[in-house]
Amino acid sequence: MRQLVGAACGLWAALVPPVLAEPVVVVELFTSQGCSSCPPADEFLEALVKDPRVIPLSLHVDYWDYIGWEDSFADPKFTERQKAYARAIGSRMIYTPQMIVDGEDRVEGYAPEELAVHLGDHLAQPARVTLTVERRGDLLVIRADADPPLTAPVRVQLVRYRPEETVEIQRGENAGKVITYRNIVTSWDNLGDWPGNAPLELSAPVQGAEPAVVIVQEEGPASILAAARAE
Repeated sequence: MRQLVGAACGLWAALVPPVLAEPVVVVELFTSQGCSSCPPADEFLEALVKDPRVIPLSLHVDYWDYIGWEDSFADPKFTERQKAYARAIGSRMIYTPQMIVDGEDRVEGYAPEELAVHLGDHLAQPARVTLTVERRGDLLVIRADADPPLTAPVRVQLVRYRPEETVEIQRGENAGKVITYRNIVTSWDNLGDWPGNAPLELSAPVQGAEPAVVIVQEEGPASILAAARAE
């Protein structure tokens, strides 16, 4: 498996050349410790973590827990988020693994070539919203501006995650495997709606050492207009 993933990582680097623009692309990976198809996608996240142009986030769902292994990172809220993405496009199906790129493009299964194409497309697009975050102790200061102004309100969201954790899976489809997960989302909270017709400045508490990401996203959930991280 490592050989295949290593080749895919090289392919990712080749297909998505450096871009001078500022946009950062958010990749949400819906995964589960109980899903036998997920480990290649989980491991591929390591390549994305190393690219400063990408914010990869691993959201563990709970609908595989019945197989015999309860995912230690799973949260029903993440399952609901994935279902909301499906409803937004009129679909009744959800998959693991599934990657969603900037709230728009969906990649089912482990498909690094398809993902690379979507990433390249999004990195080539100019940023619609300028977003900065600054961590001051236990406080996160968030500033955003839209040029031109937005025509509909967007959601400002705060995401916290663990950078890395290794799990020895003892039961279920992945029984006997030791898997290292990266950028494991622990919380995803809505800070409020921003009309986008005037600059935004707000602060939010960020206690603890976990990194934080701020995401500005159209309702739906739909397009992610901007994202920024605070380590």
